[in-house]
Amino acid sequence: MIAASVRTQTDDLAVLIEWGRQGEDVSADLAKGLTAFAAAIEAGEVRTMLSGPMDSNNAIVTIHPGAGGTESQDWAQMIMRMYVRWSERRGFKREVVDLQPGDEAGIKSATMTIYGENAYGLLAAEAGVHRLVRISPFDQAARRHTSFASVYVWPELPDDIDIEIDDKDLRVDTFRSSGAGGQHVNVTDSAVRLTHLPTGIVVSCQNERSQHKNRASAMKVLKSRLYDVKMKEQQAKLDQIGGEKKDIAFGSQIRSYVLAPYRMVKDHRTKYQVGDPDRVLDGDLEEFIRAYLLKKGSGNLSAADEADEL
Repeated sequence: MIAASVRTQTDDLAVLIEWGRQGEDVSADLAKGLTAFAAAIEAGEVRTMLSGPMDSNNAIVTIHPGAGGTESQDWAQMIMRMYVRWSERRGFKREVVDLQPGDEAGIKSATMTIYGENAYGLLAAEAGVHRLVRISPFDQAARRHTSFASVYVWPELPDDIDIEIDDKDLRVDTFRSSGAGGQHVNVTDSAVRLTHLPTGIVVSCQNERSQHKNRASAMKVLKSRLYDVKMKEQQAKLDQIGGEKKDIAFGSQIRSYVLAPYRMVKDHRTKYQVGDPDRVLDGDLEEFIRAYLLKKGSGNLSAADEADEL
């Protein structure tokens, strides 16, 4: 579809250029056509790089604050809002599966599913540790603080892929929901926590009003995470056989957001940076994701820089 569109745009531009040579004023139409052509080429580049077996799937995103209490929990909530705004910009739907509010502000953890074409392939670029440097709004002395939050991204599994989970390997706990929902959350143990004993993976869900629905949602997330573990184990074996090493360690710092003493957002893997962090935190992540996909596709994705560079 994109290839056909590019061919059509190429033909249209050729016609405009020919009319221009004949003396007609086509500058406005030509400028508009070139802008659309550049956008189509860019979309084609990104689509070409999203060719993995799960890239087209919906994405399950989990966010955890690092050490630091309220400061880090507030940063985790800012990260969550960034992805909510990103999904809104792209017209993607989303569902909050689990949300644990912070003690004073922010969140202790959040899991949401983002529904849209290539959601996983795009958001996989965001997995890792995100670092914030700012003057803390929670520090009466107005000192500069550094906070961290971890972002984990898994593909939502299609219905034709099933991960078998033995009942004896699963511990199921129920508890009262702590999120919004009126009086209902205070009187029923509708929230569900699943612990996969062999791997230690813990998944909880409290978004739905019924325990049955929460368990089904939590099981869906758990299966996606177990599938991801299985795929990583297989890749590790292949890398060992081939003598290869991964450039990016899972969970390593990938990006720094500096709000003071200067303002900048820099991706340590691609070196792409912008001087407008407010725009980035409002969900404008397209160039960061594109830069990551282009560098990954070229095979030149380098390890993250040291944190003290910024």
